[in-house]
Amino acid sequence: MNNRFKNEYLAHTSPRPESGWKAHAKRIMSNPLGQFGLLGLLLAITQLLNIAGIVPRSIMTTIAFVSIYSIAAIGFCLLLGYSGLASLGTAGFMGLGIYLCHYGLQEWQISILPAFLIAGIASIVIGFVVGFVSLRIEGIYLAIMTLALSEIIVKLLKTIKGSTLIIRGVNLNFFGIPLSNNAVYFTIIVVLVMLLVGTANLINSPTGRAMVAMKSSVAAAQAMGISLLKYRLLAFIISTLFAGIAGFFYHAYLPGISPTTATILTLSMSLNILGAVIIGGAKSLWGTLVGTFVIYGFQSIFLQNIAFFNENPAFMMMVTGVLIILVVMFYPGGFAQMLFTFRLWLKKMTKKWRIYRYGIEE
Repeated sequence: MNNRFKNEYLAHTSPRPESGWKAHAKRIMSNPLGQFGLLGLLLAITQLLNIAGIVPRSIMTTIAFVSIYSIAAIGFCLLLGYSGLASLGTAGFMGLGIYLCHYGLQEWQISILPAFLIAGIASIVIGFVVGFVSLRIEGIYLAIMTLALSEIIVKLLKTIKGSTLIIRGVNLNFFGIPLSNNAVYFTIIVVLVMLLVGTANLINSPTGRAMVAMKSSVAAAQAMGISLLKYRLLAFIISTLFAGIAGFFYHAYLPGISPTTATILTLSMSLNILGAVIIGGAKSLWGTLVGTFVIYGFQSIFLQNIAFFNENPAFMMMVTGVLIILVVMFYPGGFAQMLFTFRLWLKKMTKKWRIYRYGIEE
C-alpha cells in the first residue's frame, strides 16, 4: 500500500519528460552533431540556390573561402583557446597543404583522395616536430619559433617550385572521375562539419579537460599526472593538420594561385586567423566561426556594393584592429562572451518585468 501511494505521489510531483516535435528538436540541437549538422545543411542549401541561379556566384565563393579558413581557425581555437599555446605558423602550414595538393594532382597525377592523405600525413609530421619543440619553448618565443618555421616552409616550397608563388590549375578527379567545383564545395562543407563535431566532442572529453588544465597551470597539470608531451603534441598535430586540410581545399577550390591570391602564404594570413579566433572567442567554436566570417566574409557580402569600401579596401582591416583591441580590453571571451552577457541581461530584465507586472513570485 505504501509503495502505491509513493508511486502516485512521484507521478504527480516529478516533472514529466517533454514530448512532441519541440522536445525532439531540443534533444537534437543539444548535441554538436545536431548543431553543426544544421549549419552544414544550410550551407548546402545555399549552394543549391546558387545552382538554381538565386544566390550570386560571388557570395558562394566568399562562403566557400570562409568555410576553408574556418577549418584552419578551428584548429587554432583548440591550440590557443583550450591548450594555451601560441602559434604564428598557420600560413606556412596552409602553404604545405596547397603545394602538396598541386604536386599530388598536377605533377604526380594521382587522385584527390591519395593527395589529401599525403597532405594530412605531412601536416601531422610537422605538427609532431612543433609540438616536441614546444616542450622547451613557451609564450612569445613559441610564437616566434612557429613563425620562423612557417617562413622556412614557404621559402623551401618557393625554392622547389621556382622563384614565384604562381601555381597553375590542377586536374581534380576521384580515381579518374572528374570533379566539378560544386563537388569540391560540398566536400568542403562535409569536412567542415565533421571537424567541428569531432573537435566539440574532443573538447568535452577527458582529453579536452586535460588541455584546459594544462592551459590554466602547467605545474598543477603535471601534479595531477597530465603528460605535457602527450597533450602538447596532440594540440599541435591537430592544429597543423587542420591548417594543412584548409590549404589543400583552398587550392582545390581555387585551381590557380596567382600573385594576388598568394598573400595566403604571408604573415598577414596567420594574423588574420589569430584575429578571427580572438574576436569570436578563443574558447567557442561558434564564436570562431563568427570571427572568421567577420574577418573574411562580412566585407565581401555586405559591403561590396558600397563605393567607400571599394575605394578603401584597407578600411576593414582598421575596423578589425579596433575590434581586437576592444575585445582584448573589455570582452576577452569575444563575441561568445558578449552573447552570454546579453542573454544574462535579457533574463534579468525579463524577471524584473514579470515582478513589475505580476508582483513578487512566491
